[in-house]
Amino acid sequence: MSEINSTLSIAASGLRAQTARMKVIAENIANANSTSPNAGGNPYQRKIATFGQVLNRETGVNEVKMTKVVADKGEFKMRYDPSNPAADTNGYVKLPNVNSLLEAMDMREAQRAYEANLNVVESARAMMGKTIDLLRR
Repeated sequence: MSEINSTLSIAASGLRAQTARMKVIAENIANANSTSPNAGGNPYQRKIATFGQVLNRETGVNEVKMTKVVADKGEFKMRYDPSNPAADTNGYVKLPNVNSLLEAMDMREAQRAYEANLNVVESARAMMGKTIDLLRR
Protein backbone atom coordinates (compact mmCIF):
# COMPACT_ATOMS: atom_id res chain seq x y z
CA MET A 1 0.00 0.00 0.00
CA SER A 2 2.91 2.36 0.59
CA GLU A 3 3.71 2.27 -3.15
CA ILE A 4 0.20 3.45 -3.93
CA ASN A 5 0.50 6.20 -1.32
CA SER A 6 3.80 7.29 -2.89
CA THR A 7 2.14 7.33 -6.29
CA LEU A 8 -0.72 9.44 -4.92
CA SER A 9 1.76 11.83 -3.30
CA ILE A 10 3.70 12.30 -6.54
CA ALA A 11 0.55 12.78 -8.63
CA ALA A 12 -0.87 15.24 -6.08
CA SER A 13 2.33 17.28 -6.29
CA GLY A 14 1.89 17.36 -10.06
CA LEU A 15 -1.66 18.63 -9.63
CA ARG A 16 -0.48 21.40 -7.30
CA ALA A 17 2.38 22.36 -9.64
CA GLN A 18 0.14 22.58 -12.71
CA THR A 19 -2.45 24.59 -10.77
CA ALA A 20 0.27 27.08 -9.80
CA ARG A 21 1.46 27.17 -13.43
CA MET A 22 -2.09 27.92 -14.64
CA LYS A 23 -2.31 30.83 -12.19
CA VAL A 24 0.87 32.35 -13.66
CA ILE A 25 -0.43 31.87 -17.20
CA ALA A 26 -3.78 33.44 -16.25
CA GLU A 27 -1.95 36.47 -14.86
CA ASN A 28 -0.01 36.80 -18.12
CA ILE A 29 -3.20 36.63 -20.18
CA ALA A 30 -4.97 39.14 -17.94
CA ASN A 31 -2.13 41.65 -18.38
CA ALA A 32 -1.48 41.07 -22.09
CA ASN A 33 -2.73 44.54 -23.02
CA SER A 34 -1.73 46.57 -19.99
CA THR A 35 0.64 49.50 -20.34
CA SER A 36 2.77 51.42 -17.90
CA PRO A 37 1.03 54.02 -15.74
CA ASN A 38 4.00 56.31 -16.41
CA ALA A 39 5.00 57.85 -19.72
CA GLY A 40 7.86 55.84 -21.24
CA GLY A 41 7.71 53.29 -18.41
CA ASN A 42 7.82 49.54 -18.70
CA PRO A 43 4.55 47.64 -18.93
CA TYR A 44 3.71 44.26 -17.41
CA GLN A 45 6.49 41.75 -17.96
CA ARG A 46 5.54 38.17 -18.80
CA LYS A 47 6.22 35.63 -16.05
CA ILE A 48 7.42 32.05 -16.44
CA ALA A 49 6.89 29.30 -13.88
CA THR A 50 9.90 27.07 -13.20
CA PHE A 51 9.73 23.63 -11.65
CA GLY A 52 12.06 21.43 -9.68
CA GLN A 53 12.04 18.23 -7.73
CA VAL A 54 11.71 18.25 -3.97
CA LEU A 55 12.23 15.29 -1.68
CA ASN A 56 9.16 14.54 0.44
CA ARG A 57 10.72 13.32 3.68
CA GLU A 58 7.49 11.61 4.80
CA THR A 59 7.18 9.39 1.74
CA GLY A 60 10.83 9.36 0.64
CA VAL A 61 9.93 10.18 -2.97
CA ASN A 62 10.82 13.09 -5.21
CA GLU A 63 7.88 15.31 -6.03
CA VAL A 64 7.49 18.21 -8.44
CA LYS A 65 7.11 21.74 -7.14
CA MET A 66 6.97 25.16 -8.72
CA THR A 67 10.27 26.52 -7.45
CA LYS A 68 9.97 30.12 -8.59
CA VAL A 69 8.44 32.52 -11.05
CA VAL A 70 10.90 34.41 -13.23
CA ALA A 71 10.38 37.39 -15.50
CA ASP A 72 10.62 36.78 -19.24
CA LYS A 73 13.56 38.83 -20.51
CA GLY A 74 12.06 39.11 -23.99
CA GLU A 75 11.74 42.56 -25.50
CA PHE A 76 8.61 44.63 -25.16
CA LYS A 77 6.55 45.33 -28.27
CA MET A 78 6.40 48.95 -29.41
CA ARG A 79 3.39 50.70 -30.91
CA TYR A 80 3.20 54.25 -32.18
CA ASP A 81 0.41 55.98 -30.26
CA PRO A 82 1.39 59.53 -29.26
CA SER A 83 -2.02 60.17 -27.67
CA ASN A 84 -1.52 57.36 -25.14
CA PRO A 85 -0.51 58.61 -21.65
CA ALA A 86 2.13 55.84 -21.51
CA ALA A 87 3.85 57.05 -24.72
CA ASP A 88 7.49 58.06 -24.56
CA THR A 89 8.81 61.36 -25.97
CA ASN A 90 8.84 59.86 -29.50
CA GLY A 91 5.19 58.77 -29.24
CA TYR A 92 5.85 55.05 -28.80
CA VAL A 93 4.11 52.93 -26.17
CA LYS A 94 5.76 49.83 -24.75
CA LEU A 95 3.43 46.85 -24.72
CA PRO A 96 3.87 43.71 -22.61
CA ASN A 97 6.01 40.88 -23.96
CA VAL A 98 3.02 38.55 -23.65
CA ASN A 99 1.93 36.53 -26.67
CA SER A 100 -1.66 35.42 -26.07
CA LEU A 101 -1.33 32.51 -28.50
CA LEU A 102 1.74 31.21 -26.66
CA GLU A 103 -0.07 31.60 -23.34
CA ALA A 104 -3.05 29.66 -24.69
CA MET A 105 -0.73 26.84 -25.79
CA ASP A 106 1.01 26.84 -22.40
CA MET A 107 -2.40 26.72 -20.69
CA ARG A 108 -3.42 23.75 -22.83
CA GLU A 109 -0.16 21.97 -21.99
CA ALA A 110 -0.70 22.63 -18.27
CA GLN A 111 -4.27 21.35 -18.58
CA ARG A 112 -3.07 18.13 -20.24
CA ALA A 113 -0.45 17.59 -17.53
CA TYR A 114 -3.08 18.24 -14.86
CA GLU A 115 -5.43 15.71 -16.47
CA ALA A 116 -2.62 13.12 -16.69
CA ASN A 117 -1.88 13.50 -12.98
CA LEU A 118 -5.59 13.29 -12.20
CA ASN A 119 -5.79 10.02 -14.15
CA VAL A 120 -2.92 8.66 -12.06
CA VAL A 121 -4.77 9.59 -8.86
CA GLU A 122 -7.98 7.95 -10.10
CA SER A 123 -6.13 4.78 -11.15
CA ALA A 124 -4.26 4.53 -7.86
CA ARG A 125 -7.47 4.99 -5.89
CA ALA A 126 -9.19 2.29 -7.95
CA MET A 127 -6.27 -0.07 -7.32
CA MET A 128 -6.41 0.71 -3.61
CA GLY A 129 -10.15 0.02 -3.56
CA LYS A 130 -9.71 -3.32 -5.32
CA THR A 131 -6.92 -4.27 -2.94
CA ILE A 132 -9.15 -3.52 0.05
CA ASP A 133 -11.94 -5.59 -1.53
CA LEU A 134 -9.55 -8.54 -1.94
CA LEU A 135 -8.40 -8.26 1.67
CA ARG A 136 -12.01 -8.35 2.93
CA ARG A 137 -12.63 -11.75 1.34
